[in-house]
Amino acid sequence: MPISHDAHTVKQFDAQLANLRNLVLEMGGLVEDQIKNAVKSLDDEDLTLAREVIARDQIINGLQVKIDEDTITLIATRQPVGSDLRLIMSLSKAVTDLERIGDEAEKIARMTIKTYDVVSSPPSAKLLRDVTPMAKLATDMLHGCLDALARVDVEMAVNVARGDDNLDQEFQSALRRLITYMMEDPRTIGHAISVLFIIKALERIGDHAKNIAEYIIYLVKGKDVRHVSMDTLEKDALAE
Repeated sequence: MPISHDAHTVKQFDAQLANLRNLVLEMGGLVEDQIKNAVKSLDDEDLTLAREVIARDQIINGLQVKIDEDTITLIATRQPVGSDLRLIMSLSKAVTDLERIGDEAEKIARMTIKTYDVVSSPPSAKLLRDVTPMAKLATDMLHGCLDALARVDVEMAVNVARGDDNLDQEFQSALRRLITYMMEDPRTIGHAISVLFIIKALERIGDHAKNIAEYIIYLVKGKDVRHVSMDTLEKDALAE
């Protein structure tokens, strides 16, 4: 029995949607590696690795352009509706946040070069004490939202959104400590400002990961949970 043209078209469309999602997940994996390598370059005082992070940002930018082009082509040729349109729009928005996360990783690498590629002494350990725990929270959030996207799992997405409060609290605590160090010893101001840019980048990574989690909730539930309280987000996302 011959396969109908409609069935063939649907299968092609499904394959195009799957390919688009796989490209987004590939981009997410590259971004995740960028964060890890940027933080590692700071921990190890590895300027070569920091420069590699900066150079690889162009790969992420290129993927964003390709995904955007594929998205436009899909919308123009398939005219998707309903859940298919939600999927395409959610992926498109996620790509924007992933590219910005990549920019934050690049910023950390640039701050690493600025911090260590100088004649003056390196920053003390106390100035850097908050970077590692904040980096773990941020990378866990990114990994969680990518996992939630791969599995289309709302509960995992909600857990990522919850994690943003913890990261924000860590940022505020780290900021207070940096201000105290600068007041106690003005000689630390230069390095402290560089560290401030780094922890702010990590805090922004958490914000973007939360955004992606919210897109996943929209994808599954059809509800826009941006700009709502955490209680409302949980209620809308987990309602049967």
